Amino acid sequence: MPTAHNAAKKGEIAGTVLLPGDPLRAKFIAENYLDQPRCFNMVRNMLGFTGSYRGKEISVMGGGMGIPSVSIYSYELFHHYDVKNIIRIGSAGGLQEDIELRDIVIAMGACTDSNYAYQYELPGSFAPIADFGLLEKAVQSARERGTVPRVGNVVSSDIFYNQFTDVNRKWASMGVLCVEMEAAALYMNAIAAGKRALAILSISDHLFREGELSAEERQNGFTEMMEIALNTALKID
Repeated sequence: MPTAHNAAKKGEIAGTVLLPGDPLRAKFIAENYLDQPRCFNMVRNMLGFTGSYRGKEISVMGGGMGIPSVSIYSYELFHHYDVKNIIRIGSAGGLQEDIELRDIVIAMGACTDSNYAYQYELPGSFAPIADFGLLEKAVQSARERGTVPRVGNVVSSDIFYNQFTDVNRKWASMGVLCVEMEAAALYMNAIAAGKRALAILSISDHLFREGELSAEERQNGFTEMMEIALNTALKID
């Protein structure tokens, strides 16, 4: 049944969904990679499409910015539409000195400053991690196209403009590769639902160096990440 945030009917969304933050990136993928894409959602302009990629049905939908937004869309996809796999494809800010613009980062784990996990009433700190099967397939897909991905910890932050200016240095000192705003909640929702999730990220800027990609480059220019995610989806049984 449709929800307050998603107009799709049962059966209109595939078992595997690519989830960029930007709905226009979802539109770009649908128009440039999917055969016969069909729009299943326009509520709040959070565009969603289902089509065929090399003979396999795949959906792509925007998930918005930040943990509150991605948590709503991924929860509904998992619980209301019986989606089995969600692959986030998003941008991130580099933290390590050897990370460059457009590098591909595959998030093995997602640290966070969010309190999202409080709802599970756990007796300690929870460590959100990716599904290893999806992660393994993504690394394989990247290597098949000649990409050497960085695989490791990322941090999902609730705060874009942080008043504490040293927080990113502290995360970097613990080996965290980059900062983004969604993966931790996506991983928690997947684990709690008994489903599978992965975040594949493109570096759009660096927190300690000048230079960043434009909004248009972020929307339409992350084709390497998109193709890795699509080819990962092909490997899912």
